[in-house]
Amino acid sequence: MNEPDRRPADTPSPSAATPPQESASSPRASRGPTRRQVLGAVLATTVLAVGGGAAWAADRFLIPHVDVGDASAYEAAQLDANGGTVDDAAPSGTSTVSISTVVTGSGDEQVTAFVADVVLGAATDLRSAFADDAFGRNIVQTTSEIAAANDAVFAINGDYYGFRETGIVVRNGVAYRDAGARAGLAFYRDGRVEVYDETATNAQALVDAGVWNTLSFGPALLENGEVLAGIDDVEVDTNVGNHSIQGAQPRTAVGVLGTNHLALVVVDGRSPGYSAGLTMSGLAEFMRDLGATTAYNIDGGGSSTMVSNGSLVNDPLGKGEERGTSDILYIAA
Repeated sequence: MNEPDRRPADTPSPSAATPPQESASSPRASRGPTRRQVLGAVLATTVLAVGGGAAWAADRFLIPHVDVGDASAYEAAQLDANGGTVDDAAPSGTSTVSISTVVTGSGDEQVTAFVADVVLGAATDLRSAFADDAFGRNIVQTTSEIAAANDAVFAINGDYYGFRETGIVVRNGVAYRDAGARAGLAFYRDGRVEVYDETATNAQALVDAGVWNTLSFGPALLENGEVLAGIDDVEVDTNVGNHSIQGAQPRTAVGVLGTNHLALVVVDGRSPGYSAGLTMSGLAEFMRDLGATTAYNIDGGGSSTMVSNGSLVNDPLGKGEERGTSDILYIAA
């Protein structure tokens, strides 16, 4: 997506379901502050000295705000409280991932995409993980770092939930945020994947209905195999000059090929001669040509990243360097 997508959305209301901080005696707390938490403390000190608009900008874009500092422990506690255990969602060990490279066009119009054909042994094999295992805003690591911390054999960047305060966030069967604002994507425990209206439901209702993960970005690209109208005019974050995610850009998308059968796609861009990227309608057509019946756009631009067995698959922005993000989707070993 365009670089301005790191700028804020319209100021939202606070989350209706902000999870509590972990106690000082939790396993993560006992390990002491992370590097990013230390950086946040330094930035906070700088903000106090600067004040005014600079203080607002630093608080909004730079300083980590941690709501849950040990997401793994929080999820285990929530699952246990609802009559389940972490073992109920243990990896099946039977999921498969096949990655292919698709190159179209030539010269400055060439586009290079990476398509992961994912067949899940169980719907819960597709998991989500947060940067630093912490839920909140401005908490980032690279996709590779988050993948390594979670023993992932395959991963793509997520929806960068931590850039905004809106959207419903359900991860690994646990509700983290309830601030519906747009069309989201819901992954169910039974293998269904559906686009839904966040404003017509709430996070707990989704969990109760069997939703395992949600993504909140968009737009939805395909419905019943047809390209949706108006996707070239969608705005996700619309404040401080961030008015579009259009044009030929690096992209990440999820496509549904069948029950427990997904196409996870990363398209490189902004690299003439290697990969120009795709427009939103171009991405929709690409997903349709893969055979997807439902498809959904998630965070892109410099965040678009695919990692397999610890190695970077794509070439973000033609620089071979990953940009930090707040979350990933992954398959565990």
